[in-house]
Amino acid sequence: MEAPAERSTIPRLALVGVFGGLFCGYLGLTAAIPVLPGFVRESFGAGDLAVGLVVMATALTALLVRPVSGHLADRYGHRLVMRAGALVITVGGLLYFLPLDLNGLVAVRLLLGAGEASLFTAGAVWVVSLAPHNRRGQLIGLYGISMWGGISAGTFLGAALLNLGYGAVWGFGVAAALAGLLLISSVPAPSGAGRPGEGRQGEGPDGEGRRERRSWGSTLLPRPVLLPGLALALAAAGYAGLAAFVVLHLQARGVSSGVVVLSGFSAVYAGTRLFIGHLPDRLGPRRVAIWSGAGEAAGLLIIALAPNLPVAVLGSLIMGVGFSLLHPSLALMVMNRTDPSRQGAAIGAYTSFWDLGLAVWGPLAGAVATGFGYPAVFVVGAACAATAVVVSLCVRRPDARPAVVS
Repeated sequence: MEAPAERSTIPRLALVGVFGGLFCGYLGLTAAIPVLPGFVRESFGAGDLAVGLVVMATALTALLVRPVSGHLADRYGHRLVMRAGALVITVGGLLYFLPLDLNGLVAVRLLLGAGEASLFTAGAVWVVSLAPHNRRGQLIGLYGISMWGGISAGTFLGAALLNLGYGAVWGFGVAAALAGLLLISSVPAPSGAGRPGEGRQGEGPDGEGRRERRSWGSTLLPRPVLLPGLALALAAAGYAGLAAFVVLHLQARGVSSGVVVLSGFSAVYAGTRLFIGHLPDRLGPRRVAIWSGAGEAAGLLIIALAPNLPVAVLGSLIMGVGFSLLHPSLALMVMNRTDPSRQGAAIGAYTSFWDLGLAVWGPLAGAVATGFGYPAVFVVGAACAATAVVVSLCVRRPDARPAVVS
């Protein structure tokens, strides 16, 4: 039986529904981000600690729920779990209208994190199942662009709508998430033979038994995820340092407009995936991961030493090219070494390493900046990116395993 990953053509209408559903879901999810700090202060008179808790609560549940939602997508179908994620985001947006106290608002944000995890994780593996084998890495990259596009547009529109009041922001978030739900629902459900969790849990009559005998830990964290996930978490150090400290780093050297560095990074990040996102498929994910990690490290070192804005921008462009292709390359290494019946759990666990990396490196970058200065933040990020290359080299090739998608 031909697996979905062996298709020779891309079902474009299906991908429009999945990509559009992801974009709209993140549009609705992130519209509240720029207005929540003011809302928390005005409504509850709370301080910075409460603001940080409310804004970041989604990341906590997303970290914990991604592997679970991936496992559920493998068992019950990616379309169903992705729709459930969009529905949760819609309902969570409606809950903003209630007269909540601070604890209630945190609970809503936790719920939204679960919706975000289900939306992204199920959709990521659904895209892979729809893609031809030689286009999977490219489509993983484009899927990430859909997410970042929704985040960028959502935060911008949320801030713009604040002039009309908080209700306008909440209403826009609900409408966008509902549009995402409709787009996902417009994609026809896969046939029984190709649906995740149906007839693919194991070859032969004992496939179901094998699935039941797996430990809960190995189900939520498949072994092929560990090394690529660790590499991703290490690579997150550079991004955390760039996002948090590049402006302050340049200001300390008398350079203004440091935000241009972030803009340059974001532009080349998206452009790389659009124009050369096929490289992990064409050249192999291991080779591209090595060069990508090296590019991230080189860009970070240039930023650390940059005496002026043009040099810092050059570093951000080099870093952006490398960092852009590192995630899809590592994700493709995970998929190539994971049985099709467990790829949802695998991609969910793999993505959780990104959340974990940001959670760890954010505070550590602050500690490094305090103790050793801003340039050290980028040097440490470069060292972590180089270590990610070493970890990538330790990942076994897929032909070393008997049961893989190749």
